[in-house]
Amino acid sequence: MALDSETFDLMKDAVSRFVREKLVPAEDKVEETNDVPEEIIQEMRELGLFGLSIPEEYGGLGLSMEQECEVIHELCKASLAFRSVIGTTVGIGSQGLVMTGTEEQKRQYLPRLASGEIMSSFCLTEPEAGSDAASLRTVAVRDGDDYVLNGTKRYITNALRAGMLTVMARTDSSKKGASGISAFLVDPATSGITIAKADEKMGQRGTKTSDVIFEDARIPAAALLGGAEGQGFYTAMKVLDRGRLHLSSVSTGISERIIGEALSYAAERKQFGTVIGEFQLVQALLADSQTELFAGTAMTLDAARKYDKNEDISMLAACCKMFTTEAAGRIADRAVQIHGGAGYMAEYKVERFYRDVRLLRLYEGTTQIQQLVIARNMLKSHSN
Repeated sequence: MALDSETFDLMKDAVSRFVREKLVPAEDKVEETNDVPEEIIQEMRELGLFGLSIPEEYGGLGLSMEQECEVIHELCKASLAFRSVIGTTVGIGSQGLVMTGTEEQKRQYLPRLASGEIMSSFCLTEPEAGSDAASLRTVAVRDGDDYVLNGTKRYITNALRAGMLTVMARTDSSKKGASGISAFLVDPATSGITIAKADEKMGQRGTKTSDVIFEDARIPAAALLGGAEGQGFYTAMKVLDRGRLHLSSVSTGISERIIGEALSYAAERKQFGTVIGEFQLVQALLADSQTELFAGTAMTLDAARKYDKNEDISMLAACCKMFTTEAAGRIADRAVQIHGGAGYMAEYKVERFYRDVRLLRLYEGTTQIQQLVIARNMLKSHSN
C-alpha cells in the first residue's frame, strides 16, 4: 500500500517544514549534548515518522518504498542523529516482524512501534561477526516453554532507547552457517540482558549505539519470530535489502544538505576581490557533487519503484548503497575543500558532516560487501 499522491505531498511538505524550522536549528544542541531532545522525538511521533513503513492496519502510514525514500531524503537534510531516532523502527528493527511475524506478534508490537510508544533495535552484529553475519555465536537453547539466550551483540543502534529487540541467535549448533540461525522478539527489560553505555564515536553525535549482553536471558518460545526456527538469517537478508535503499536516501539527503552549505559559502566568501564561486575550479567541485547527487537520487528511486513492483532488487539495492554512500563521502570532502581552512573548523557544519557521513560506508553492509553482492549477482545471471 501507499498513500495517495495528494496526502503524501502534504505529509512530505510537513516533514520539510519540520526539518527547516525545528531540526536544523537544534543541530548544535544535539552536537553539544550528544542527544536528541525529547520534545523533538515527541514531534516525530506526532508526524507519524515512526510508522512510515508499518502497514496502515497496524497503525502505520504504510508508505511505499519509493515514498519512504522520498521522506527519508527530506529528513536527512538535517543532522543524521534525527533520522537515527526513527531509523531502526522504520527499517531493520521492525521489517522482519512485518515480513515474517505471526499475526499475534504483529498485533503485540506493530501498533506501539508505529506510534513511537516503543522503539526497536536490530541485534545482528557481534564482536566476531559483522560482515560475516552467518558466523554469529549468540545461542538460544530451548528449555521447555522458553529459550535461554547467551552472547554479546555490538554497535546496536538505539538499544538504549528500545522497547523491542529483534535478536539473531543460533538455535541449531549442528548447523554452522545461515540455516541454524533464528530470530527472536525480545523485551530488553528481561532479566539477564545488559545494555552497555553508549559508544563514543567519530561522528553522528546524538545517535546511540551500545553493546547488548545476554547472560542466561530466558524468553518465551512465543518470542520466536514467525514461530519457526532457522529462518532468522534469511529474514535478516530480506530486511537488509530494503534497508539499503533506505540508507541510500539517507546518503542523498545529507549530500543535498552538504552541497547547500558549500554553495552558500562559495557564493559569499571572497578571495582575490571576487566570490570564490566564480572560480572555475570551485565550480568543478560543485558540479561534480551535484551530478553525483542527481545520479544517486535517480538510481535509488528507480530501484525503490522496482521493489514496490516485487522485483528482485538485491543487486540494485547494493549498487545504490555503494554508490550513494561513497558519493556522500566525496561530496563532503569537496565541501570541506571549498571551505578551505574554515572547513576544518568545528564552527562550520561541513566539518561535522564530513565526520558523520563516514559511517554510511560501514553499517548495513560495508562498501566491500556491496561489491561482493553485486559481483555475485552478475555472475549468477551470466551463468543462467
